[in-house]
Amino acid sequence: MDIKEIQNLIKFVAKSGATEVKLEMDDFKITIKTTTENDTADNGNYVQHIPVSMPQMQAAAPVATPTPAEAPAAPAAEATDDSKYITVKSPIIGTFYRKPSPDKPAFVEVGASIKAGDVLCVIEAMKLFNEIESEVSGKIVKVLVDDSSPVEFDQPLFLVDPA
Repeated sequence: MDIKEIQNLIKFVAKSGATEVKLEMDDFKITIKTTTENDTADNGNYVQHIPVSMPQMQAAAPVATPTPAEAPAAPAAEATDDSKYITVKSPIIGTFYRKPSPDKPAFVEVGASIKAGDVLCVIEAMKLFNEIESEVSGKIVKVLVDDSSPVEFDQPLFLVDPA
């Protein structure tokens, strides 16, 4: 998570009205606490306390997602079944929905072929429904989240076979 993503998270929490949000990932923890004071000019929401513990830069190497051209070139990385797939992750915190509405079919099913720009799901955040589009082309191998489930930032949602 870079500084820009942290700043966006802080703004999101401040606007949401939440009093405290904790985000724990493998290599860092963030706690954002907000408070409201009626005598502030902007009607109150501001970030009061933000402890952030980040790993040392040399301790955490960035994880690269394989592109279609790189996947066949790395046979050693295919030790597990999931290593050859691209993981589509949640760009925001919210509630995951596979369908545009309860009476409509799911955006994608396991086995469906997708291309870059196709809508995979929607994530509701603060009463706004955000369409999550695919950045890769391929075939949906697995849906990793149940419909109507809460999701965290960067949580894996789908596995896509780029072949």
